[in-house]
Amino acid sequence: MKDLQIETIINQNRKPIPEADQLGFGQYFTDHMFLMDYTEGQGWHDPRIVPYQPLQLDPSCMVFHYAQTVFEGMKAYLTKDEEVLLFRPDQNFKRLNNSNDRLCIPHIDEEFALEALKQLIKLDRDWIPSAPGTSLYIRPFIISTEPHLGVHPSHNYLFIIILSPVGSYYKEGLNPVKIAVEKNYVRTVVGGTGTAKTGGNYASSLKAQEESGKVGYSQVLWLDGRENKYIEEVGSMNIFFKVNGEVITPALNGSILAGITRDSIIQLLKHWNVPVTERKISMDEVIQAYRDGLLEEAFGTGTAAVISPIGEFFYQDEKMVVNNGEIGKLSKELYDTLTGIQNGIKQDPFGWSVKL
Repeated sequence: MKDLQIETIINQNRKPIPEADQLGFGQYFTDHMFLMDYTEGQGWHDPRIVPYQPLQLDPSCMVFHYAQTVFEGMKAYLTKDEEVLLFRPDQNFKRLNNSNDRLCIPHIDEEFALEALKQLIKLDRDWIPSAPGTSLYIRPFIISTEPHLGVHPSHNYLFIIILSPVGSYYKEGLNPVKIAVEKNYVRTVVGGTGTAKTGGNYASSLKAQEESGKVGYSQVLWLDGRENKYIEEVGSMNIFFKVNGEVITPALNGSILAGITRDSIIQLLKHWNVPVTERKISMDEVIQAYRDGLLEEAFGTGTAAVISPIGEFFYQDEKMVVNNGEIGKLSKELYDTLTGIQNGIKQDPFGWSVKL
């Protein structure tokens, strides 16, 4: 597969690039995209970079009926020296293959995928925004394309990478968000697809998110699907609590997505000698810590938002305001350090950044 040549068709009708203050998140897309096909018996083939355009798919494509699809999210950053940096892209493609395993999708060659991504970004380099807090969001995804109605793994797939210049994921930016703890709905369970980054996980979360939004909460915090007791993750983020000087995050238990930002935060905390523990943590424990005055900070982590401080939890008709609804000192330090590494401003002692 490494010997495959990537055909490139240049877009002759370039789109206007939006200003940084217009970006929002996921609203604009660059001039080109990467495509590659999979055919059973032939493997992955025909890699190409083409103008960004609608896809032509048969109405019976299996992805529409059985949701056999996976995706990733990563970012490219423009440094003050005009260099382009990727943040741990090898881990994203590794996780994409982990998702492929769970959804019965053939593995991609991770090194080839990274090379294809680099070529795509070089072609659309002018779309990378440079204003503070902005970046180029990268969305690799795979869909099943066999035109057949029948429940079985597809024999055909399409691997696609699209790019989108973005600003802040949440309208609040780095200001603390309000989170509702979900008690009625379940996102996933151990043995399900929670460890895979697949569309169905997000579709199943929409109802709870819609209901929480109606009462002023940005996201929901999911509890485990069996006992409805232990904290798992926020809709689009992993979650951390700082309790009496110790940082606690739910352990990866088979239903929680292994976030790359999550792993980076854990490594940073250990590097700083801040006590950090991965373990089961119940909502009751968090409530008790709050009532005892020991819940110092809470924050979510993810590629899109990086660090999102949590200023309030709503649980069983009770509001719990964390750190007076303000961003905590540790949350701010983690955000500044991680984004500093990503943007090439701060030293990267971990070797996470990859230059284009």
